[in-house]
Amino acid sequence: MNSATPSSTPALTQTSTPEDLPAVVTRLFKGVLYAENDEKVWQSLLGLTSHARDYVSVLGLDLIVDESEGYAFLRSREDPDGTLPRLIARRTLTFNVSLLLALLRRRMMEFDVNSSELRLIMTGQEIADLVAVFLPESSNEAKVLDRLGTDIRKVVELGFLRRLKGQADTYEVARILKAYVDAQWMEEFDARLADYRATLAGEPLGDAPAAGATDTEEDK
Repeated sequence: MNSATPSSTPALTQTSTPEDLPAVVTRLFKGVLYAENDEKVWQSLLGLTSHARDYVSVLGLDLIVDESEGYAFLRSREDPDGTLPRLIARRTLTFNVSLLLALLRRRMMEFDVNSSELRLIMTGQEIADLVAVFLPESSNEAKVLDRLGTDIRKVVELGFLRRLKGQADTYEVARILKAYVDAQWMEEFDARLADYRATLAGEPLGDAPAAGATDTEEDK
């Protein structure tokens, strides 16, 4: 007997079939999927979102998809009891990297409000200017620049900054940063910055304690 109740599973789009699901999930396990970089897989994901979400759910993972920003990634589900294996590595961030991410996120918020452009492009000097106001006045400039260079490379490795080809010392701030440094975190931003100032004023550069963690893919 045919049921009159409609299926709760969305119909697949013309660009995706159930056979595409393994390829989509495998691609997500390799790292963040950007619409602009892999349009074919992105379109398949859009037609298979509910299927992919169910698939990774049994592995203790959540699928995060932001169609408006054009990215998707996997995140380990909260597991207070520690009973689930962690398939996505959780890396503890140093104090300085956490500060840099927070400042880049605030800069992106300002950019979205004041600019009609989609891509936030910054030079190394502009990034240095963001961080400079939070550093002790007695800091050695050469040491500061060396430390900042290390921090920028780490943020590039994490996927939150992208080097622009053919443009020396120029970066695009990846919009996926909005998903990792979310609105709730930003609500506490002023208090966090006060803590940052106090810590930076009392400890040598680079020796500050770890200030956060993020779920990222293991290095391939």
